[in-house]
Amino acid sequence: MRRRTFLAGAAGSSLARPALAQGSARVLRFAPEGNLANPDPIWTTTTIARNHGFMIWDQLYGQNRKGVPSPQMAKGHELSDDKLTWRFTLRRDLTFHDNEPVLARDCVPSILRWAKRRGLGQKMLSQLDEIRALDDRRFEIRLKKPYPLMLTALGTDTCFIMPERIARTDPFTQISEYVGSGPYRFLRDEWVAGSRAAYGRFDKYVPIERPPEFTSGGKVANFDRVEWIVMPDPATASAALQRGEIDWWQNPLVDLLPALRAAPGVQVMLNDTVGVVAMIAFNHLHPPFDNRKLLRALLPAVDQDEFMQAAMGGDSDLVRTGVGVFTPGLSMANDAGLEVLTGPRDGELARQLVRESGYAGERVVLMSPSDYPTIQALVQVTRDLFQRVGLNVDYVSMDWGTLVQRRTSKEPAEKGGWNAFCTTYEGLSVATPASHFPIRGNGRNGWFGWPESPRIEALRDAWFDAPDVAAQRKVCEDIQRAVWEEVPYIPVGQWFNPTAMRSNIQDVVKAPYPIFWGVKKA
Repeated sequence: MRRRTFLAGAAGSSLARPALAQGSARVLRFAPEGNLANPDPIWTTTTIARNHGFMIWDQLYGQNRKGVPSPQMAKGHELSDDKLTWRFTLRRDLTFHDNEPVLARDCVPSILRWAKRRGLGQKMLSQLDEIRALDDRRFEIRLKKPYPLMLTALGTDTCFIMPERIARTDPFTQISEYVGSGPYRFLRDEWVAGSRAAYGRFDKYVPIERPPEFTSGGKVANFDRVEWIVMPDPATASAALQRGEIDWWQNPLVDLLPALRAAPGVQVMLNDTVGVVAMIAFNHLHPPFDNRKLLRALLPAVDQDEFMQAAMGGDSDLVRTGVGVFTPGLSMANDAGLEVLTGPRDGELARQLVRESGYAGERVVLMSPSDYPTIQALVQVTRDLFQRVGLNVDYVSMDWGTLVQRRTSKEPAEKGGWNAFCTTYEGLSVATPASHFPIRGNGRNGWFGWPESPRIEALRDAWFDAPDVAAQRKVCEDIQRAVWEEVPYIPVGQWFNPTAMRSNIQDVVKAPYPIFWGVKKA
């Protein structure tokens, strides 16, 4: 089947009823974007693991919609005059889901485990002198050099506070215990990868007394249970929502939006004002994409309009093309060198450049998720692009959970590895060099694909050291030019995800991903 044509007529078809219990005012049933295959949000970078993380863990600091941090688990902090010593104090009413108190000695390894896997944390570690607990409620971070983004870093979307025994797990090893610190408990015994996950309200969680905004404010759990029900078939999810068998469908397919908008008892809203940026990721460790000449050869054939049409249909209000390295509309976005993607498209030139690159017909293993329609559509366009320019494509279909697992392999494709896949990053994650994984040039210590670029890494350091926003923007222009030359990945557009839910769902927190505190049923 070609891309999205399988959906024709799906909304009106007769479907088998999912084996779901009918709704309750105390239970929220949610169809997530995909499968919660790996529930450790530090070990993996999947958005669904991050969303799961927010269900069960809390953070020292949260952020509002403008990215301004504010205390959550922390009562507050003190900063020395030389800006090298940060001293944090915890609130008194913090309890883990095993009924043990949250202590400063839990925060120290939690921060360290997170920092080893995330950009803002890695930068902090490069300037760290010591982090230590002072007593049960206070810990201290001493630096060799001022780090003005400290609170922003601690408020990023995966700096979760876990019990010390769990947080001491190597960050490149999955944790095996999920004791949380947030408003909902993970009901581990009910988790079935590929099928469902369940969460129960933690009655000892004490929200702070502020209205919720993005990841900050009072995290009030209004449901006894939240159930995540994996529904890879869009037509099944649409029918379940219309019948009231689920309450919330995270990412409805655009093709089904007209039927959902017309359905009684259903509301469709655009809760995401930042969007997601879609991209092609390459494995730089092995042929053929260890060859930058080949990667640059692909650029003239990349048509962002084609990618967005395939993924999101004809709704121009939900897509944006002419997308560069940093999220359009935010402060670091720029047009430097962008004509490589916005100029006239030339497939024949790309084909010629592929021949001149020295490409020798090596097999390209292109991974595609069968249960993630929008990303599957991106991969299908990528397959066509690769074939048009003369690459030998092996299109390998698998579920998203398997893809997420396989992309961690650094083996060659013939030994279970891979060469390319498509994915998306939320706009906030690729808005600045601080959290932008795909541009990293730190090789085997980096994001999946593991490109190595001392040039980009040096520019990233320069961004952190820049004295003001104007200087940061100049560095981002240089980073974008470097990306077109070294091609760690290729951006293929931006879209905004509408979300659909029953009409009685209210007080949904505005965010680019689902937030489960504050929301309730009328």
